[in-house]
Amino acid sequence: MNALQRFDEWLFLLLNGFHARGFDQLMVAVTSAYAWIPVAAILMYVSINKLGKNALWLWLFAVVAVVVSDQICWYGFKEVFQRLRPCKETRLLPFIHMLVGCGGKYGFVSSHAANSFTAAFFLGNILKSHRRWVYPLLIAWACLVSYSRIYVGKHYPFDVLGGALLGWMLAWVFGKLYLAFMNKYAFR
Repeated sequence: MNALQRFDEWLFLLLNGFHARGFDQLMVAVTSAYAWIPVAAILMYVSINKLGKNALWLWLFAVVAVVVSDQICWYGFKEVFQRLRPCKETRLLPFIHMLVGCGGKYGFVSSHAANSFTAAFFLGNILKSHRRWVYPLLIAWACLVSYSRIYVGKHYPFDVLGGALLGWMLAWVFGKLYLAFMNKYAFR
């Protein structure tokens, strides 16, 4: 376990150390919750255009999936594992490129990564049959949001990886629930 922790710290410092002024501003913007607004607007347009009234159900399931993801991150992981964020480790602080406040005490798993991947995999899988570019765009966006958490100094790479895996699993579950619901109750 210590070897994994040391590797995660080394990888964090390596990835966190890649920075440039213009990229710093981009990563601060990407890590903000507001960064999802233009992506959501595009997806809403695509979903309403292709699904009509059924787009409401898609978005209801997506919102519930992200809320569940967020709660599982907090109560199922952060409060259970209580792994300190890198910015809470005083021995690492001199080496961290911090761009925003540190945030909460615990970091495993990254809620940003879990929520982004939950939304990306769920919406991407549903909408990819209507627009092929949606799925790769959403996965790229979720990867960028997740990397931004390392870049700004808030999460270790394994925090992000754990969040991405959790997001993928929840998207799969909610995708199955959504499709079952739509097959039974959808407006035709």
